[in-house]
Amino acid sequence: MNTIDNVTFIEIPKVHDERGVLAVIEKEVIPFDIKRVYYLYDIPSDAYRGGHAHKKLRQFLVPLSGSFDVILKDGNDTKIVTLNKPNKGLLIVPGIWRELENFSSGAVCLVLASEVYDEADYIRDYKDFILSKSR
Repeated sequence: MNTIDNVTFIEIPKVHDERGVLAVIEKEVIPFDIKRVYYLYDIPSDAYRGGHAHKKLRQFLVPLSGSFDVILKDGNDTKIVTLNKPNKGLLIVPGIWRELENFSSGAVCLVLASEVYDEADYIRDYKDFILSKSR
């Protein structure tokens, strides 16, 4: 069973010179094949995103611009992490409840996902999430 301890930060390799910084996410950077890519932007500072867990999907969240908080819950523990560096992403494993909030002005969150969209993979009710942990 996955716990908050299985959620990890991954440093994204970067090349820096006088022209700026180039960050590269290749197959060796994240531990899954990317099957879906999407991003969140123009998010009001008081907005709330996420509010679900996945049964098998893994996600890698990258703050391309600005910052936001990710609230992680495993049924026993809660952890809040702030994402604010575009060369550092957060790997969220299956079975972890996630909520995103406190978006700064201009924040952009890139999400790389291990699976294509499948509504059956989502647990959208926190009570159902807690029940799934006791099985």
